[in-house]
Amino acid sequence: MKQFSTGFSQHLATGATTLCSCWLIERTDGEVLGFTDHDRTLVFDGIEYSPAGGLEGTEVAAKLGPQVDTSEVQGILHSSAISEQDIELGRYRSATVKSYRVNWADVAMRELLRVDTIGEIVREDGLYRAELRSPQQAMNVPRGRYYQSLCDVRVGDAKCGIDVEHALYSATASVSHVASRFCIEVTGLGGFASDWFTHGRLEWTSGIRAKLHDDIQTHSLTDSGVSLCFIEPVGDWVKAEDTFIVRVGCDRRFSTCRDKFSNGVNFQGFPHIPGNDFVLSYPRSQDDFSGSALIS
Repeated sequence: MKQFSTGFSQHLATGATTLCSCWLIERTDGEVLGFTDHDRTLVFDGIEYSPAGGLEGTEVAAKLGPQVDTSEVQGILHSSAISEQDIELGRYRSATVKSYRVNWADVAMRELLRVDTIGEIVREDGLYRAELRSPQQAMNVPRGRYYQSLCDVRVGDAKCGIDVEHALYSATASVSHVASRFCIEVTGLGGFASDWFTHGRLEWTSGIRAKLHDDIQTHSLTDSGVSLCFIEPVGDWVKAEDTFIVRVGCDRRFSTCRDKFSNGVNFQGFPHIPGNDFVLSYPRSQDDFSGSALIS
């Protein structure tokens, strides 16, 4: 059971409270937004909590054990605050939501009730419903390492050791033409070989998708220039002259780590683990049975 401060408990005991709910949303791109179901703006900890007409939270059923508690916040889409476009762009994906119960007559009297992350967001008829998942959600995220042939870290991570900010591995470029929902043609990457940025990551620095990241599926040289294609559709949100920073990609294979980056010593996979094809194969007279490594 949550223990409230003495002042807050005494206020609850009066039976005639002046309480409201406040929500602090911290997006993964660094944007911080405050909302309240009160009829005027409240300010505490340097954050303004603006009234959001129609914003309300549902009841929370607390569970014992490691089960994930879920609740919802629902309200009207406001173009100046939470816009449908920002939701579709994924700016609220996995955002942190802090739920407060606040005495609007004295905001110093408040209690932090929950800290959740945003899960699924449903939009319909000008309304949205945002699922709030409790911290137990983190227990559903895989931890530790997998024993697999592929590397289990992203290129540029501390265990990898490659400096992806080096000019050899990153570049600033811009969109020259939107070829489709998944592919764009770009300028500024003419000095890089085809596939250099395949499986890499792109960070938008201008335009509607500014501060967002997209995973690159393919990087190719075409008759018209340089083409980048993505796993997620981006063509609906970008236009010519939008700028970005692109960073080198890696398919997480040992041969790529060794030949492309000369970084085999830091490879974080287990390349000598036999694959399914090896397990299902049968001995042949020309096979090597010396017990030597599968990959030299």
